[in-house]
Amino acid sequence: MGWLTMPFTSMSGHATAKAYLDDQFTYTRTVDGGSSGLRVLASSCPQNRTYYAAAQVMTNGGGGEVFAIVCKVLWNPNSKTREQFGYKDMTENMGPCEDNCPKNILDLLTPTENEHALDWRRRCAENLERRTRKLANGDRIRLAEPVTFSDGHVGQEFIVEKRDRRVTLRDPEGHGRYRISRLMERPWQIVPTTKVHKTIFA
Repeated sequence: MGWLTMPFTSMSGHATAKAYLDDQFTYTRTVDGGSSGLRVLASSCPQNRTYYAAAQVMTNGGGGEVFAIVCKVLWNPNSKTREQFGYKDMTENMGPCEDNCPKNILDLLTPTENEHALDWRRRCAENLERRTRKLANGDRIRLAEPVTFSDGHVGQEFIVEKRDRRVTLRDPEGHGRYRISRLMERPWQIVPTTKVHKTIFA
């Protein structure tokens, strides 16, 4: 499907993309003497950018399959054309490029044999694993690909310097200190190093 855009006044009083989309994807319709619909079990839309939801198929009041819905979100409060909010909805069966679905939503999904959905779930799980990796002060890491910085330096291996939650990367050859956006989502590995312990004489 394409994009659906609207002014904030058309969001039925909902203040966020998450609240509006939760409402849109939770519904019941009467069909052939019974009812069918969807129910959002859990959802997330950080900074009104990408919406992820676990939606359960409802038939005659009973719950069935649970699948993922992904929406690309447009959030533009200052739009001169009043296209302040918009979204493009997909299901996991379409293999969305957006693959940062939270774990609590992935855990609610029922088994599937759809290849696109399986690939999407795998990518989401891999991204979750990357973000939960631990970095310690003094670790040496190697990126999967070299990075070119604004000062022209090209680097691939760095020494980690941590101060609280702030992570700075120091070039081992002394070229400077750098920060890399979304570091925990990038592919890298810790380079084993030999640590020399002090000798203590009795």
